[in-house]
Amino acid sequence: MAEIRKQAEYETIKQLHTEKGYPVQAMCEILHVTRSAYYRWLKQPHSPREIRNNQIAEVAKQIYEEHDDMGYRRIRDELEGNHGIIISDNRALRICRSQQIQSRIKHRANSITKGAQNPYHIAENHLNRNFRADAPNEKWLTDVTEFKYYEGPEIKKVYLSAILDLYDRRIVAYIISD
Repeated sequence: MAEIRKQAEYETIKQLHTEKGYPVQAMCEILHVTRSAYYRWLKQPHSPREIRNNQIAEVAKQIYEEHDDMGYRRIRDELEGNHGIIISDNRALRICRSQQIQSRIKHRANSITKGAQNPYHIAENHLNRNFRADAPNEKWLTDVTEFKYYEGPEIKKVYLSAILDLYDRRIVAYIISD
């Protein structure tokens, strides 16, 4: 791993040594690289793991060219199922990111808290972010919260609507309904 991080230093040493004849030992000391690591890199610039990742990346590219709707998870499943290459999700993600492999299908986030693009009604801002009250029943707030629960395999929803008094932060009233 350290050898991969030192790639730029190794290439600089090689270039300066071949072009200008600078001594390898001095450059290794300046760049905080061991001389043995540099010569090991010179003998084999890519680690066995990097070579294997490049081979997996080639197969992943072929899969992606055939099925551009696949993301890294489905590509990993394809590698394991049809090509006999067993790798982790994180490794598949790393390889796909290095090759700019990304599913062309993007799922829209189903967020309840996101505001509508064209809201039907916009409430007036009466409080103007002043959430303090000097007397009871002077300022009330309300909100609706959705809860999901299961009855067997079926998903059910129930809603809680509460009214809060800003003076002492107590719940004035609430209702629970489906």
